[in-house]
Amino acid sequence: MTTNPPVVDWTTDYDIFDQEFIKEPWKVWDMLREECPIAHTERWGGSWLPTRYEDVVAFAKDTDTFSSRQPLVTGPQEVSDYEPQPQDELFANVSAPPITSDPPDHQWARRLILPVFSPQAVAKYEQGTRDLCNSLIDGFIADGRADAAHDYAQQIPVRVIATMLGVGTERSDEFVEWVRGMLEVGATDPEVRANAFRNIVLFFVDEVADRRANPRDDLISEMLEFEVDGEPVPESHILGTCLLMLVAGVDTTWSGIGSSMWHLATHPEDRRRLVAEPDLWPTAIEELLRAYSPVTMARVANHDTEFKGCPIKEGDRILMAFPAANRDPEVFENPNDVILDRQHNRHVAFGSGIHRCAGSNLARLELRVALQTWLDRIPEFELEDPDTVTWAGGQVRGPRSCPVVFPAG
Repeated sequence: MTTNPPVVDWTTDYDIFDQEFIKEPWKVWDMLREECPIAHTERWGGSWLPTRYEDVVAFAKDTDTFSSRQPLVTGPQEVSDYEPQPQDELFANVSAPPITSDPPDHQWARRLILPVFSPQAVAKYEQGTRDLCNSLIDGFIADGRADAAHDYAQQIPVRVIATMLGVGTERSDEFVEWVRGMLEVGATDPEVRANAFRNIVLFFVDEVADRRANPRDDLISEMLEFEVDGEPVPESHILGTCLLMLVAGVDTTWSGIGSSMWHLATHPEDRRRLVAEPDLWPTAIEELLRAYSPVTMARVANHDTEFKGCPIKEGDRILMAFPAANRDPEVFENPNDVILDRQHNRHVAFGSGIHRCAGSNLARLELRVALQTWLDRIPEFELEDPDTVTWAGGQVRGPRSCPVVFPAG
């Protein structure tokens, strides 16, 4: 892993992996909006960082100029001491559609998975998710303490996604390790990222082969029935979509749940209000998504261009800082305050434009059920020690450890 020197000037040399920035990024975003709303850095492969809502949305919607083919926030890095493997040709053909797809391929790639994530389709996972949350709480409620991130938030999405794909939830710990390898540790360690990618693809190669021989009622079996222009969807596309669902559907949602748990642990007035006023849940979920939106995605310039005076070169990376856009005071009144009954909330926690998150309905369901179930069982809790909370950031921001204490049940 590369260790970078401390940041001296955030406008020309920002570091999205700086630990103080990860802990409290809004301080930097507020400063940049005033001094340099589109910052630049040469760190981590170089990139531009828009921090105003209108700029982030403009970049996201300009798919002609800015490609989605490389959505990772760090640029290509060499993997040292790597011996070529027989499967490398397979890996080269696997991306993560539709999130890595540009028009016109994006349209059919997204259309294939939208029915799976419709409100009606994801509703069938609500009771199972609630049962899972109760089971997790059963495991620690008698102790009077738990890690709200590791013991709770991080255990939920991986099992829900595994259920959708029809793969064994008993391998959840392994899936978590792979996902962290792709998005967290691997963001700054290309060898870890490459190994995690290979492990995930090879796992799904076996799962796809199994579904061909033994079809059943799960998403992988459904995808094998998909056709585009009368032809079966290529296996590399199916593998990529499975990769996307595991990676993008797990870390993003557990980070959102974990951040919301941290908020409720540190804001007793909001916690008690949600218990006393259950009608607040719809707006509260949107507000927590706005305030703690976890995901930053990248776009790559297809050609030289200029944006508001910034000379963007072909191949330059633009970091779509959706969390920064959601704290823009030009769009949100008192943006750094969590207002549970906020009525005007055009947040972009799920992105903007053609790549707006297809799984948003499932993510909302998981967040709501996780918080409701916890507050039903543990209405009063607080951080055990604020100094022991740790955060991950870069591509996806959220707590990795969040110890809390509560009256033993």
